[in-house]
Amino acid sequence: MPGAELNVLLAMAAGLLSFLSPCVLPLLPSYLSFIAGLSFEELQGTVANPRTRRAILVNSLLFVLGFSIVFIALGAGATLVGQALFQYQVLIRRIGGGFVVLMGLYVAGWLRIPFLMREWRAELSSRPAGRLGAVVTGITFAAGWTPCIGPILGSILTLASVTQTAWTGILMLAAYSLGLAIPFLLSSLMIDRFLVFFDRFKRFFPVVTRVSGIILIVVGLLLLFDYFAALSRMAFNLTPDWVTTIERSLLR
Repeated sequence: MPGAELNVLLAMAAGLLSFLSPCVLPLLPSYLSFIAGLSFEELQGTVANPRTRRAILVNSLLFVLGFSIVFIALGAGATLVGQALFQYQVLIRRIGGGFVVLMGLYVAGWLRIPFLMREWRAELSSRPAGRLGAVVTGITFAAGWTPCIGPILGSILTLASVTQTAWTGILMLAAYSLGLAIPFLLSSLMIDRFLVFFDRFKRFFPVVTRVSGIILIVVGLLLLFDYFAALSRMAFNLTPDWVTTIERSLLR
């Protein structure tokens, strides 16, 4: 699909913004402690131990695998639903564009939606034993609803629903998972540096949420007025040939 790389890059950026959101970033030490099976004090004290560091990395990778499975499945499902309703694509695009604009207004803090301000999430009181437990925890994380991730993820799923192939939807949500996973994995390897980073970064939370909301509003308006396709074609024309070749081979 011409311009699919723009959708993928946008989805990856959405994953990064989700990671930096006030709903995810402050909880990262708790997630790392939970999937590693260590207290936060132990995590800080033993992270220099190569064996412990390796165990944390493996469990973090499995946690990422868990939430990626859910997100990618959602992306494929959204695209398949969009294909099944292909004759209503214009209507879906317009309704979806309006939805993304509303989500952008909510994320930016310019619109209150009480339903979204409640947390809906499955919780595990204790992590199941073994490496399978890290995967289950990742699935539980993805199945949960938080006021920050929900609108951003929902907007990416809306964009996936108006793409032409299931592979594009899968790639988009794989990119979203990657945008969320890369900083998570880096933080798991450098927990002490993460704590320093978090202490400095937390004052920028209002800026991150406002920027995230504005990006969603722009994307929603582009969808609503059918300018996103034109922007995708422009991006396609600027894309190097080798990237286009790889993209086409993946989407066959």
